[in-house]
Amino acid sequence: MIPVALILLAASTHVELVDDVYQIPPGQWRYVEQLGLRQKPALVSADFQVRSGPPEVRLALMRREDLERLRDDRPHGVLEATEPAASGHIRHQVRAAGDYVLLIDNRQGRDQPAQVHLRVALDFAAPLGPAVSSLSAARQITVIAISFAVFFAIAGFSARRLLRGINR
Repeated sequence: MIPVALILLAASTHVELVDDVYQIPPGQWRYVEQLGLRQKPALVSADFQVRSGPPEVRLALMRREDLERLRDDRPHGVLEATEPAASGHIRHQVRAAGDYVLLIDNRQGRDQPAQVHLRVALDFAAPLGPAVSSLSAARQITVIAISFAVFFAIAGFSARRLLRGINR
């Protein structure tokens, strides 16, 4: 019975990484470093909710090297970030293996600390393709109109050539 449970546990594609409350001092930030995606790409899901403190906390997903640039006050990149708010979520498909961190930013709450509940999960079975499954209505109409125009231009050209060949 135990080996079957271990096999099912090992085959799990959804991993809950973090479910903790973090104390962020006023005007500062903290990061969660447990996102080492070195072997396989995954969908990173992160939700936060401010339990006490300013309602202007921001969550950002970034590469480890961008965190080092942020520490040195140099320009840095962010893969995805929320707007400053009392709660929010990030859903980002990480396509390249590497070290990633989640940054909890309380730099806008300059006068009071924030108590933030953070939940982070990885899903290794999420599709790697784009999330878009269909075109917008305007683009669909444009594609249909162009297709009709090309079809009638080819049909008209062919009909003209055939009629010239018959009349000779």
